[in-house]
Amino acid sequence: MYKEQRQEKIIRLLRHQGQASVSFLASQLEVTKETIRTDLSQLQCDGLVVRHHGGASLKRHLMQNELLQDKHLDISHLIQTHHRAHVMDSYIRSAKDAVGKVCVFGSFNVDIVAKVARFPKNGETLVAKETTLGPGGKGANQALAAHSAGARVHFATKVGKDHFNQFAKKHLDSSGMESFSIYETDETTTGSAVIYVNEVGENFIAICPGANQWVTNEEVAELIPYLTESNVLLVQMENNFEAIEGVIKLAKGLNVKVILNPAPYSPDVDRFIPYVYLLTPNETEASQISGVEVTDVESAKQAAQIIHQKGAQSVIITMGKQGALLFEGSQFFHIPSYNAVAVDTTGAGDAFNGALAASLAKGQNMTQSALYASAFASLAVEREGAANMPNKTLVEARMLQQPVSIVMV
Repeated sequence: MYKEQRQEKIIRLLRHQGQASVSFLASQLEVTKETIRTDLSQLQCDGLVVRHHGGASLKRHLMQNELLQDKHLDISHLIQTHHRAHVMDSYIRSAKDAVGKVCVFGSFNVDIVAKVARFPKNGETLVAKETTLGPGGKGANQALAAHSAGARVHFATKVGKDHFNQFAKKHLDSSGMESFSIYETDETTTGSAVIYVNEVGENFIAICPGANQWVTNEEVAELIPYLTESNVLLVQMENNFEAIEGVIKLAKGLNVKVILNPAPYSPDVDRFIPYVYLLTPNETEASQISGVEVTDVESAKQAAQIIHQKGAQSVIITMGKQGALLFEGSQFFHIPSYNAVAVDTTGAGDAFNGALAASLAKGQNMTQSALYASAFASLAVEREGAANMPNKTLVEARMLQQPVSIVMV
């Protein structure tokens, strides 16, 4: 029996009995008492039942106003409606005035974007419809997303002393982020990325990391004051691994929650995972880390368990239009995707990670934060450019306009 069907039967039994014990409900539904307790906890969170010692009853207003007046009430619809309303209202209410701080350590790249009708074949030359030059890099994009999502942000990156140096500084100066550390080197160039985007918003990317790979231990140590006042550290895999490991261990030692977005994938990620509060791979990266090919929610569950066993406290696997799977060590949740008209998916993952970090820094729980990040990313893909992020007002409006349900799977 699926969870939704089981909870519908619980509501019907409570409607008939007035109240019921956990033992009675477990025997009627032929499931364990622990399963019933989990269902009752969710129904209580959704405002449908009141828990008592050893059992539960329906909320009084439901008994009086809804259930007794309509013998043919669609209880499944009632459960979904209350759950969606509870999730959206509780998130927006609790997040409205909260401000957290995120320290983002990561890459800055100059993105060279070519819009094409389709991707070229091997050896083929295509005429691009348009070519643009803009700011990018997973670190910079995620920092901007966290800022746009309402967090205070400190961003640390490294650039070359070249013709892109001033471009990077001007972008960060105008970004609105609270503060940033820009390290410089004359031994290599500023990072860059060549990006092809086709007519349906799909992309493929080639990166030259440049200065992003030259961060020193001394530069990492300079981040201690910023980490000390941060709630969350957000890191990706576009910097040199010694620096990544150093900043993660520093944050862990300071009791700062570490979110690692393992992109682009490297086998070296395994050495970082034990220090990570939350790992956020996409389906490809999750497959590479776990050895399980992730194609759907069920395979994502298998991959998430393996990644958790490697040391990550929690795992979120993003799966594009299939939404995301959250595993918190004992329970799985499916986070649905929001409807969007994709223009450019280049920065979708960065948008998700930045918004997720911002929400967690504000004190929201993991499911609320993942849902917020999903809504944020759905708006980001409707905009051109990986660094073009929506603001939190638009995100909250989308969450209200497209109510969705988080499902325990």
